[in-house]
Amino acid sequence: MASTTPLDVPVVARPAGERRMYTIAAIAAAIVVIAGFAPSYYLKAVFGTPELSTLKHLHGLVMTAWFTLFIVQVRFIATGNAATHRKVGTWGILLAIVVLITGTALGIASARAGVSPDPKLSPLVFLVLPIGEMVTFAGFFTAAIVLRKRSAWHKRLMLIASIAMLTPAVARIPVIRELGPLAFYAVPDLIIIGCIVFDAKRNKRVHPALVGGLVILLVSQLGRLAFSQTAAWMTFARWVTS
Repeated sequence: MASTTPLDVPVVARPAGERRMYTIAAIAAAIVVIAGFAPSYYLKAVFGTPELSTLKHLHGLVMTAWFTLFIVQVRFIATGNAATHRKVGTWGILLAIVVLITGTALGIASARAGVSPDPKLSPLVFLVLPIGEMVTFAGFFTAAIVLRKRSAWHKRLMLIASIAMLTPAVARIPVIRELGPLAFYAVPDLIIIGCIVFDAKRNKRVHPALVGGLVILLVSQLGRLAFSQTAAWMTFARWVTS
């Protein structure tokens, strides 16, 4: 029998503080999404922004559903409804697949149309952000599903999978948009770092899922920026948008 750590052992009653950490992180993610996409999606009637394509409407609906599900699933666990959490999680897998499909399709369509939220980045260079987000999300989500019976790992990996998708929303927040890609990545990274600090204080140790996940995320973020400047990326970007 494989050995387990205290954080891997399932418990019936979880510390209230730990429940709050996931709830706060999920709500923070939703706030970032709304702040980033309010002018072009949620409050477009107020801002008078251009009409959206069917794909953009679909993607907006799917991402709204995902972050709503994120909050709902966190609250199911927080209130002891693990059975409901598992049942809903089955549908969550299907939703995750749709997230990947629509996110990738929209990123490519936007680059093809010559759209980039950051005027300092060409559409083909900016394409590395949505494509990278989808690859990262797929990796963390898959790992979370594989480790779903190890709740300590599952919930932390699912947290990172969701938070890591915030970069496109952050890139559309005016005060941050002017700062460039490193600032786009900083917001989700800081949310995860905040969770690591809280987790460490609460459990007297840092869980490897959070630390390892953050390291992988940082490497992927910096790697994407470096890769976007290469001839190989530009060749791929031109091919995928042709």
